[in-house]
Amino acid sequence: CIKANAKSCGECIQAGPNCGWCKKTDFLQEGEPTSARCDDLAALKSKGCPVEDIENPRGSKQVLEDREVTNRKIGAAEKLKPEAITQIQPQKLVLKLRVGEPQTFSLKFKRAEDYPIDLYYLMDLSYSMKDDLENVKSLGTALMLEMEKITSDFRIGFGSFVEKTVMPYISTTPAKLRNPCTGDQNCTSPFSYKNVLSLTSEGNKFNELVGKQHISGNLDSPEGGFDAIMQVAVCGEQIGWRNVTRLLVFSTDAGFHFAGDGKLGGIVLPNDGKCHLENNMYTMSHYYDYPSIAHLVQKLSENNIQTIFAVTEEFQAVYKELKNLIPKSAVGTLSSNSSNVIQLIIDAYNSLSSEVILENSKLPKGVTISYKSFCKNGVNDTQEDGRKCSNISIGDEVKFEINVTANECPKKGQNETIKIKPLGFTEEVEINLQFICECQCQSEGEPNSPACHEGNGTFECGACRCNEGRIGRLCECSTDEVNSEDMDAYCRRENSTEICSNNGECICGQCVCKKRENTNEVYSGKYCECDNFNCDRSNGLICGGNGICKCRVCECFPNFTGSACDCSLDTFPCMASNGQICNGRGTCECGTCNCTDPKFQGPTCEMCQTCLGVCAEHKDCVQCRAFDKGEKKETCSQECMHFNMTRVESRDKLPQPGQPDPLSHCKEKDVDDCWFYFTYSVNSNGEANVHVVETPECPSGPDIIPIVAGVVAGIVLIGLALLLIWKLLMIIHDRREFAKFEKEKMNAKWDTVS
Repeated sequence: CIKANAKSCGECIQAGPNCGWCKKTDFLQEGEPTSARCDDLAALKSKGCPVEDIENPRGSKQVLEDREVTNRKIGAAEKLKPEAITQIQPQKLVLKLRVGEPQTFSLKFKRAEDYPIDLYYLMDLSYSMKDDLENVKSLGTALMLEMEKITSDFRIGFGSFVEKTVMPYISTTPAKLRNPCTGDQNCTSPFSYKNVLSLTSEGNKFNELVGKQHISGNLDSPEGGFDAIMQVAVCGEQIGWRNVTRLLVFSTDAGFHFAGDGKLGGIVLPNDGKCHLENNMYTMSHYYDYPSIAHLVQKLSENNIQTIFAVTEEFQAVYKELKNLIPKSAVGTLSSNSSNVIQLIIDAYNSLSSEVILENSKLPKGVTISYKSFCKNGVNDTQEDGRKCSNISIGDEVKFEINVTANECPKKGQNETIKIKPLGFTEEVEINLQFICECQCQSEGEPNSPACHEGNGTFECGACRCNEGRIGRLCECSTDEVNSEDMDAYCRRENSTEICSNNGECICGQCVCKKRENTNEVYSGKYCECDNFNCDRSNGLICGGNGICKCRVCECFPNFTGSACDCSLDTFPCMASNGQICNGRGTCECGTCNCTDPKFQGPTCEMCQTCLGVCAEHKDCVQCRAFDKGEKKETCSQECMHFNMTRVESRDKLPQPGQPDPLSHCKEKDVDDCWFYFTYSVNSNGEANVHVVETPECPSGPDIIPIVAGVVAGIVLIGLALLLIWKLLMIIHDRREFAKFEKEKMNAKWDTVS
């Protein structure tokens, strides 16, 4: 929105669907251009523009005609005129379009049962179709009987064609012009196209008139069928077309001439696409060239005619390619003598009517349209396939969701009309497009307003729209004065050579500040000396995210201060567990405790590395007051009266953790080496409270008798053990000596014997 550089409300709302214009008169800051009034809605609100002063017109839709689709069964007693049958809904609506904002509406289509049908049979009467003509002569009544199964309102017509009546397509000798056939064959004179029978509900009349037709002849193989199709399409009155389903059956066994082939006969004028029937004969075949395929497609579509090509097997490939170029057309294989033509027509009709394809008229410049289909059996499609639904039976209902978007406003802003219709049907939806190119406040503008420097502009939507040749926010200058050096002097700050602080342009003696790529960053001020992005930062954020940058100075939100709004005035982070700020040992600055006693530290000045603990600090005073002993026994009344003391019977009766006041449990030794227990706490009023167990725990003296008895018993046991060891060693020694003696004794006996 900002980049659109909109000078008026109308230009602003054309910049995008989310752009709004603030018409509040004093909305702009000094130095801001008029285009700063245009921004996205959230930005305008954040800048202080009241919601009621924001121009933001929205598109809309209004349905003018919305008749329900017809529910009618075949054979119903009630006979409706074709114009009373509705197959498409709604029929007429108005869309108000704002640039970039799509408007969506739903379109419903339902194939009506017993819907009237007009069928025109266009036949090639060149000589090769002789045997086919015999079978077609009884086509009227037979086809009537078959079509009664589909509709009770059926009409049939007949036309024939051969070729342009000039060389080299036919022989122009007098004899050949009378009878183009050879031998004794009786053929009719060649012709381009003849309307034999206009559409009628009398099948017998069809048989009668067709029975009187004769074969003709020509020289070349391709036929002049395109001339005939064009005349059938555009000569609605002569053919008798109604606003119902229109079928054209094109029967031939040959190819076709198309635009450009007329040059062979010296015909160079393009086909004009108009009706030239006189006495039911096409009279301008020698004057106008064959129509092009695109021209045929246009006329067939304009006149809602669905074409069935009944051609022989030989030319199937050619006409299938043609079918791909002509919407709502079908190709059937014609037997060599046209005996299967009725079944071919029925099959082709069922194929054509089972598919609905939406088309729209030419769109105005800058308008786009998209489709989404909701077909049978949950089949949904978008883009080009969103225009159509297939496999539709009579009585089936399908829906389409259609988006219409204007990407720009028409130059003159006039309304436009487009139409959407199903191919091959006469019914259509008429859509009137109304473009929102101006704001409501512009119609309330005051031309030549005194607010615009003596009437040099129109005051509208809170700003001046200058007359031609005038510029400036208040139209105070003419374009001739813009480059005047005298004007530049008004754009310099005192004692400065910079024009608009190098952040803007001097226009009409006033600074118009530059725009930044980041639309949230803005220069402002009389000399563009201010901005909202060069303030001190904290944690990477301008003003720490806790204030607004105005003219390079932070304006802090409540409870914040400092050059970068990084100093919180909230004392909650400094609150100690005892309810005191910084434990009473410091001051709270920017949410952090500044401890006044240097020996204390921590988030709330609760830690002291060099201090005695609470227990050691109060041990002597508790000992002297509770037990009347200890180092401070003599000075107890002077030094130890700063706390309230309560005696309890046992350790279980001491206060336990979980109470509101901070609590310390202590276990200390007295001068008699006895343990005494107490707790120390400080309440929210700063009063110290001590609870002490009234009886110290003293260790008992040693029991001498067990000790002496243990020592004596130990000595005796050790003596006995030594005695036993000595005895064991002596036994081992004696046994060794005895064994030695026995050995020497044995040696002495041996000596005696010898």
